[in-house]
Amino acid sequence: MKVHTTNYFDTFIAISDDCPSGTGCVPPLKGDAKSVANRQFELISKNPYKYSSDEVLFQVFADRNELTESEYAEAKAQLFSKGQACFRASPLTKRYGWGVHFNSEGKMALYGSESEEYKRYLEDKGLKVVRAMKSSR
Repeated sequence: MKVHTTNYFDTFIAISDDCPSGTGCVPPLKGDAKSVANRQFELISKNPYKYSSDEVLFQVFADRNELTESEYAEAKAQLFSKGQACFRASPLTKRYGWGVHFNSEGKMALYGSESEEYKRYLEDKGLKVVRAMKSSR
């Protein structure tokens, strides 16, 4: 079975051109259940450069589906047996104003679009800089 990955290395994902937020903002809670954006934000913001994109996407999937750790291996193989949307399609980069930096190990951290770090990564010639996908066509 082919394994697909969403991991990036030495890359910066800038906010989309049509992002409505000019600053990095915490995704609002909607009722009792956390959204995908809330879960992604919590994992990455509390653990900068600890997780890869695949690890974050899988953990969010596992939490939303209430998987037990004994189910992780099979569920991970199943999930990544087909392509998954990467962080260019994340609500964090499309709607909530967060840029995502991936280091040389593929581990990620968030930077608000108003921050000096965001501006520095945007102009870093040693990084591949890509834009998040637009929400509208």
